[in-house]
Amino acid sequence: MNNPYGASAQTYRIQSVMTASPAQRVAMLYDRAITWLLEAKAAIERGDVRARHTANDRAGEIINHLRATLDMNRGAEIAANLDRLYRFMLTRMIQIDLRNDAKAADDVIGLLRPLAEAWHALDAQMVAEAGAAGRTAGQQGYGQGTATGQTRITATA
Repeated sequence: MNNPYGASAQTYRIQSVMTASPAQRVAMLYDRAITWLLEAKAAIERGDVRARHTANDRAGEIINHLRATLDMNRGAEIAANLDRLYRFMLTRMIQIDLRNDAKAADDVIGLLRPLAEAWHALDAQMVAEAGAAGRTAGQQGYGQGTATGQTRITATA
């Protein structure tokens, strides 16, 4: 049976990503990796090897993407530290599949959560700063928000 809301949900997800700020996109990647690892843990509990492997693999794809997009020149020490952290996560995630290890998933989730929270906080700060700048500029006729009163952020993270 087809889900009549499937196409609408997919369209909504695509629009959410396309309209998100760069900081929101990074936070969304962390959130999604966490969700996949939670699904891997649930699959371990159910004894569903295929679902565990698929969920773990998808989380790994996200972490590999985050690692591949590090700017080692501009990011310097922070990028190098994140690269080491991502490599550790990926190594730890191997244990999820090899040993059916839910603790390994918990360990990686524990490392991802503070990163996700930091990116969400950065995005909130950027939105607040843009809103304040928009209110000041709005007095001069600049930086007007959208029809809903929200200001779009185009800063890079």
